[in-house]
Amino acid sequence: MRCKAKTFAVTVFIALIYPSLSVGQEFTWPQWRGPLRDDVSLETNLLTTWPEAGPGRLWLFENAGVGYSGISVVKDRLYTMGSRNGKEELICLDSQTGQEIWATPVSDEFDNKWGNGPRSTPTVDGDFVYTLSASGTVLCANRIDGSAQWSISLIDFGGEVPGWGYTESVLIEGDQLICTPGGPQGTLLALNKTDGTRVWQSTEFTEPAHYASIIAADMHGQRQLIQVTEKSVVGVAADSGKLLWKTDWPGAVAVISTPVYRDGHVYVTSSYSAGCNVFQISPDNQVTPKYDEKAQKMMKNHHGGVVLVGDSIFGYSDGVGWLCQDFLSGEVKWRARDEFGKGAITAANGQLVLVSESEGEVALVDAATDGWHEHGRFKLDPQTKLRKPDGRIWVHPVVVNGKLYLRDQDLIYCYNVSNGTE
Repeated sequence: MRCKAKTFAVTVFIALIYPSLSVGQEFTWPQWRGPLRDDVSLETNLLTTWPEAGPGRLWLFENAGVGYSGISVVKDRLYTMGSRNGKEELICLDSQTGQEIWATPVSDEFDNKWGNGPRSTPTVDGDFVYTLSASGTVLCANRIDGSAQWSISLIDFGGEVPGWGYTESVLIEGDQLICTPGGPQGTLLALNKTDGTRVWQSTEFTEPAHYASIIAADMHGQRQLIQVTEKSVVGVAADSGKLLWKTDWPGAVAVISTPVYRDGHVYVTSSYSAGCNVFQISPDNQVTPKYDEKAQKMMKNHHGGVVLVGDSIFGYSDGVGWLCQDFLSGEVKWRARDEFGKGAITAANGQLVLVSESEGEVALVDAATDGWHEHGRFKLDPQTKLRKPDGRIWVHPVVVNGKLYLRDQDLIYCYNVSNGTE
């Protein structure tokens, strides 16, 4: 009864926020962290408990190349990036069968001791797919046949490749492609998505790029773009790049996790002792941090990401374990240090899908506020032989159209997580 009630509540919530969606309608995952960049799937027709051996595997693709690019799915096409034969490529598969349809070169392979190749997840918009190589090439391609439409280098806009390469996934905002070259010409950049020409650059904000991806939000009647760098959290006007607000962030080494927005509040977290906070943005763009000193040190998320489900943040905190944290106050509702290894997260149907970066285990856990409630786990098999010694399984899981997609370098896995009923 509890599971049925939970499913009904989630269905009502989705219907209220997305009234155009109907039962049985095909869903999409067109970009990094999904349609709203929040890593929350809108689906409800999913298994709530996995079989002992895990959900059934539908297919395995074994030639995605090296890299940490995530997965986007639109209709029957899956898009990712991988480095093969020294070239970073935009790769398209049949999402139902795992068969390769086309591949388009983007740039030369990026080299790094933690793993070579691309890091960005492709963004699908209409008839086109956009992506970013680790060395800073932005490419627009036809999503059906892969034909290149235009490309530019972020270096030409003052950018400097970060130490681990460019990792953000570009955002399509109306007619603009938004990205983060960083540097003295402006940290943030808007390109015309049809031809790659510059629309604006944030000349008031000129910090180097780090590794997080931008989100867009309607805040106090204005469309804003929100980004976090090593030293700052900022909001700029989406149509002009004008700096609206800015606050300090105690980042160090690498700031990676995508910020989370709700109702005038921006949640930010990063590792290397930085911690977490929620910043309240007033209508006149005054910024107020909300967490006390204790709460600020609870979530130190590295790169597995966090999700907001209900009023709670879920994610892995370095040195602490898996956490459930109140969004507005930062109060920790529970933590699980030993139940499951450090890794990445996505949410679907009121539950969490977790992937451990070292062991390659995958777990299904309730997005509950009263503790760790697990409903199955399995281990990825086979696992890649292409990972460098310092590399791990860092690609985030994706749940869309009753399927769970996972990646370990050259290997892309597709599992059936549909409950088989409407």
